[in-house]
Amino acid sequence: MTPFPDELGAPGSYLTLDAGVPVFSSDGEELGRVEEVVADSTTDVFDGMVVATGTLGRDLRFVEGAQVEEIYDGGVVLKLDAASAGDLPPREEAAGER
Repeated sequence: MTPFPDELGAPGSYLTLDAGVPVFSSDGEELGRVEEVVADSTTDVFDGMVVATGTLGRDLRFVEGAQVEEIYDGGVVLKLDAASAGDLPPREEAAGER
C-alpha cells in the first residue's frame, strides 16, 4: 500500500486510466507517466501498461498488470520499489513476449 493514497484521489481502474497519469513506485518515487494501457477489451483483461520514463519520457517500459498495486484517479502505484522498477523491460521486449 502506498504511503500517500489520499493525495492520489479516488480508486480507479484500467478502464479510466489515461495517458499522462503519473506512475509511482511502492516507496513513493515518481517513475514516469502512463503512455499506453494494454488490455484485451473482448475479455476485459488488463495486461499492463507502457510507462514513459527517463529524460523527456523517451524510455518506454512495460509494467505487467500483476505489478500494479492500485490505480487512482491521480496516479498509479506499483508493487515494485524504485530499485526494482529499474529492471522493467523495454516496451519492445515485453511486446515480443506477450
